[in-house]
Amino acid sequence: MNLLLELNFKQKNATRFFTVLGGFLTFLLIKDNAKLSLLLGAILALMLKNPTFVYAFYNTMGRDTITGYRCAKMTIFLYLMERKRWSMARIFQENCKRHPEKACFLIDNRQMTFQDVEDYSNKVGSYFKSKGLRRGDCVAVLLEGRPEYVCLWLGLSKIGVISALINTNQKSEPLLHSLKVANSKAIIVGTELTNALSEIRNHEDIKSLPVYQFSDEEQRTNANLDLMKDAIDLTEELKNQRPENLAADISQCDHKDKLMYIYTSGTTGLPKAAVITNQRYLFMTTASTHVIAIKENDIIYNPLPLYHTAGGVVCIGMALVHGCTIALRRKFSVSNFWKDCIKFNATAAQHIGELCRYLLSAPARPEDTQHKLRLMYGNGLRAQIWSQFATRFNIPFIAELYGSTEGNANLANVSNQVGAIGFIPILLRNIIHLQVIRVDEETGEPIRNAKGFCIRCNPGETGLFIGKIDPSKAITNFSGYADKGASEKKLLHNVFKKGDVYFNSGDMLVGDLLNFYYFKDRTGDTFRWRGENVSTQEVEGIITNVIGLQDCVVYGVEIPHIEGKAGMAAIEDPEHKTDFQHLSVGIRASLPPYARPLFVRVMKEIPRTTTFKMKKRDLMLDGFDMHKITDPLYYLNSDGIYRPLTSEQYDALQNGTAGL
Repeated sequence: MNLLLELNFKQKNATRFFTVLGGFLTFLLIKDNAKLSLLLGAILALMLKNPTFVYAFYNTMGRDTITGYRCAKMTIFLYLMERKRWSMARIFQENCKRHPEKACFLIDNRQMTFQDVEDYSNKVGSYFKSKGLRRGDCVAVLLEGRPEYVCLWLGLSKIGVISALINTNQKSEPLLHSLKVANSKAIIVGTELTNALSEIRNHEDIKSLPVYQFSDEEQRTNANLDLMKDAIDLTEELKNQRPENLAADISQCDHKDKLMYIYTSGTTGLPKAAVITNQRYLFMTTASTHVIAIKENDIIYNPLPLYHTAGGVVCIGMALVHGCTIALRRKFSVSNFWKDCIKFNATAAQHIGELCRYLLSAPARPEDTQHKLRLMYGNGLRAQIWSQFATRFNIPFIAELYGSTEGNANLANVSNQVGAIGFIPILLRNIIHLQVIRVDEETGEPIRNAKGFCIRCNPGETGLFIGKIDPSKAITNFSGYADKGASEKKLLHNVFKKGDVYFNSGDMLVGDLLNFYYFKDRTGDTFRWRGENVSTQEVEGIITNVIGLQDCVVYGVEIPHIEGKAGMAAIEDPEHKTDFQHLSVGIRASLPPYARPLFVRVMKEIPRTTTFKMKKRDLMLDGFDMHKITDPLYYLNSDGIYRPLTSEQYDALQNGTAGL
C-alpha cells in the first residue's frame, strides 16, 4: 500500500495555480478595501509557501466537515445523558417507551420486542434482588449469544450488580482466573457450557458460589437436559418470578457506576478484566452510531460473540440506546452469513478480525450479492483484500472502527479509504487528545527530547498511538482493569507537559499527508533482523496474497549465536496444498532479503482467540525446535527456495555453523 507522503511536481504546481486563481478572484471582490487586500496578500504568500498544507486541507475539507457535524451531534447527546446521570438501564427504559412493540432482537425464527426485553430484564433484576445481591456485587455470565444474554446483564444492572462477561471458549485455568479476578458472587451458566464449569467447580476459590443454569426452549425440550450438581434452574425460576417495579433501584444507579467487565483477548497471557462503566458503554455505542451514520430503522446483522466489545457493546448498544433492530447468530458461520443477511433484511452488518477473509475464501454463491446491505463496519479488514471484498459482495460502503475495549484512543474511517483505520482532522492534529509519538521500535519505549517530553511523528513515521486521559469526559476517560496494577502499566506520564497522563494503546500506526492513519503492528511485533526492523503485519499481508488468502501469522524467533530474531511464518494448511516453489518466488519478488521469513511452519490450525486474532505467544515459544514441533517445518535455503528443515540444518543452526 502506497501512502501519500509528499506531493509530486504536478500536484504542487496545480495547488499553487488554483491558490493564485482563487486569490485573484477574491481580490476582484475586495480590491477597493486596502486592508483586506493586504491581508489577502499575506494569506496568499503563506499558502504559496506551504502547498502541501493547502492540498491536504482542500482534500480533507469535506471529510472533516461531515465528521465534525456527526461528532457534534454525538457530543450533544452524550452531554445531555451525562447531565441526567442516567445509567444504561434508565436510557433503555426511555427508549422502550418510544416503540415498545418494535423488534429489538431477531434470532433464528423468533424475536423479542423492546417491551419483551424490558419485561424479561425486570424479572432478572427482581429475582436476583430477592437472592440478596446488592449494588456493587458481581455475577459472572457464561453462556452463548442469544437475546436473553442481554436481558440478563441488563436486568442485573437495574439493581446495580456488575456482570462479568466470560469468554465462552475459556476452560480450566483461564476460566478460573476470569471468575476470580472479577470477584464474582454468583455464576450464570448456559446449559451448553456446563461441562467447562464442571471441570473447575470444586476449586477452593469458587466451590461456594451459587450457580444458576440457564437453558432455552430448544434445550429444555431435549430429554437429556441435566442440571449441574447443586445448580439452580434459572429459566424455571424466571418463569415463576413476578416482575417488580425497579424504578427506585434504577434511580440509585449512576452513569459512572461499573456496568460490566469485558475480558481482553488474552493473546499474550491470561485475560484481563476491563472495566466498562455505564458512561463508557454509552460512549462506545453512541460514538460508533453517529460517526458511521447508523439510522434507527436499520436492521444490523451481528454474528459476533456478545461477551466481546464489538458484538456486545458497540452493536447491542445500537438497539438499547438508539432503537435499531439487531439480528443475532450464536456463532459466526461462513455458509450462513449472507443467507442470514437476506433472511433478516439486514441493512448493515458488523465484522471483526479475519471474518471478511473467511467469507472471501468461500466459493462464490448466488446469495453473495442478493442482500440489502448498505454498510459493513468493524475493524481489522486488511488493505490487501478490502477492494476485492467490497467488489465481490457488492458492499457500497465499509467503515473501520478502531479502538480497544478499555482504551480512550479511538479512530474511525468513515471515508471508505482503503486500508485506513481512521483519521485525525488536519486542523486538530496537534491539539486533539489523540497523538502518535516516536518510540524505539525494539523496546517500544517512547523517545523523549532534551526536555524529557515525547515527540510527535511526522507523516510516514511509524509511532505509538496514545490518548490523553481526562476522567471528566466520557470520550477521554480510562476506567482501566479490575487489576489496578495492570491499569497502571497502560499509562504514560509527562508526555507533552509535566503532569499529563496518556493511555498507551500498544499499537504502532503510520499516517499520511491527509492525516489518514494505518495500522502497522502491535508493540513488540516488530523484530530486528540483519540490522533492519521487520514489520510482521506487512510480511503477513504479502504471504497471505501469495498463498491465496490462507491464514498466516509471522513472528520473530531467536537463533543461538545470532543477533536479532529471524522471521518465521506459520501457515494454516490442513490439507498441505501450499506450493512452496510458488511461495518462494512470491516472497523473493515482494520482500527484501531481511524481511523474508527464514522458517515456515505448516499447521492444521493456528491457535486463535474467539475474535479471530491469531495467538503468537505460544508459537514464538516453540521457535523452530524440530524436536518439539510435530508440524512440517520448512527452511529458506541459500538458493531462495523453501525446503523441509533437515536434522543437519537444524544442528548447524543450533551450533552457529549455518552460515547466517
